Amino acid sequence: MERGPVVGAGPGAGTRIRALLGCLVKVLLWVASALLYFGSEQAARLLGSPCLRRLYHAWLAAVVIFGPLLQFHVNSRTIFASHGNFFNIKFVNSAWGWTCTFLGGFVLLVVFLATRRVAVTARHLSRLVVGAAVWRGAGRAFLLIEDLTGSCFEPLPQGLLLHELPDRRSCLAAGHQWRGYTVSSHTFLLTFCCLLMAEEAAVFAKYLAHGLPAGTPLRLVFLLNVLLLGLWNFLLLCTVIYFHQYTHKVVGAAVGTFAWYLTYGSWYHQPWSPGSPGHGLFPYPHSSRKHN
Repeated sequence: MERGPVVGAGPGAGTRIRALLGCLVKVLLWVASALLYFGSEQAARLLGSPCLRRLYHAWLAAVVIFGPLLQFHVNSRTIFASHGNFFNIKFVNSAWGWTCTFLGGFVLLVVFLATRRVAVTARHLSRLVVGAAVWRGAGRAFLLIEDLTGSCFEPLPQGLLLHELPDRRSCLAAGHQWRGYTVSSHTFLLTFCCLLMAEEAAVFAKYLAHGLPAGTPLRLVFLLNVLLLGLWNFLLLCTVIYFHQYTHKVVGAAVGTFAWYLTYGSWYHQPWSPGSPGHGLFPYPHSSRKHN
């Protein structure tokens, strides 16, 4: 008995499957692109609001001042309560490196696409150099404070024995512990990075309003910065809940806020500074050009 042709087994079936898969990929790419454009537009509008930026400063202050109260209502055995957790090691300890990498790419694209001038781009990127100097200088100042206010102790089964060793180096060399007033460098750095990223990312709303080129790569980099900013907020909350003494956290956040005020709130508005974010990028009125 003769068999009929097997449905779907011919060469045309493979072509139809490939065409179907191609259409599916195109649809997925269109959806991803639409979500990218919608998400970047909404995030830019949110971060570009002066009122919300002022509220954001109040939010950070509330996190640092009242966040430690949450330690009585959270599980102390969570992964975020451990100094050796993944986020603490890979992100908090290297927060400035992550911030420079993501934010540097965003500033580079925004400034160069808006001006096409290397000198202006380098000037705006120099704000990150200033930020690195602030971070390094603050770290050294915190260590100096700890050295000046500390004493040497030897841990014993009965408690701590005070030694008269004059400095940290000789104390640690003897196998003892040096204890002084320790300003929370993590709270300082996360607070400074949050304020800095919010200020830099706010430029994107004005960039879009002027109809400057805003393709997929720039929007993607912008959203990555928004996600990193969200992560810094979350890790700052975890830091103030689980780690450091209360005054150490408050002082660290206060120093970070003061560093932002000296740079973004004051110096960058002077003509002999690196310039504030967006300075010199939008010399003409809003245009009606569509985003690329």
